[in-house]
Amino acid sequence: MPAGARRLTLAPSLLSADFADLSGAIRAAEAGGADALHLDVMDGHFVPNISFGPALVRAVRARTSLPLDVHLMIERPAQYADAFAKAGGTTLVFHVEASDAPAEAVRAILATGAKVGAALRPDTNFEHVVSLLSKLDQVLVMSVHPGFSGQKFLPDVLPKVSAARAALDAIGSTADLSVDGGITVETIGLAAECGATFFVCGNSVFNSAPVSDNLKNLRRAVDEGARRAVR
Repeated sequence: MPAGARRLTLAPSLLSADFADLSGAIRAAEAGGADALHLDVMDGHFVPNISFGPALVRAVRARTSLPLDVHLMIERPAQYADAFAKAGGTTLVFHVEASDAPAEAVRAILATGAKVGAALRPDTNFEHVVSLLSKLDQVLVMSVHPGFSGQKFLPDVLPKVSAARAALDAIGSTADLSVDGGITVETIGLAAECGATFFVCGNSVFNSAPVSDNLKNLRRAVDEGARRAVR
């Protein structure tokens, strides 16, 4: 698919929203033109933070028809795949570093009927996911070290995004190429220029400014980055 024709997805991360008013955050994201919602699941083991589990995913699913991108920052992702799929996750994204057998995690997630994604920490070499590419619906390149929102974008990951783009194109894959961490109006275009198509946006969406304005500005910036990629 030519770069200019790629679907560009904005996925606000609910980890950055007001947990006391998640329904309001979901409505604001929908009204602002979000394409999906991102949910960060953390177990306090794989990453040094704890967030939420299937119950919250189920509650979000009941309040929106948007695709739910569930980021499993947990140990033993295959063990929990069914629970998160049944809760309403559209895509379950596991970390290759969290599983001794990434291919098994891919099979377990696909067996639930959900789409499957594989994520890489900033310091994980892209080669760790190459053997899985033909089975994946998403490749996620982390642009911060996973575990906490509000971190600054690490530009050193951009060559990895470019490498992932080239590898996906080489096999004719239509998988999303996702970037997560420090995505702002200043950084989203850089990721798009390297071939990313799926952008997890947290604090840049849910801050003191209206969500609709934030999403509009992000959309403009990502479109500009994508145009630069095809010149």
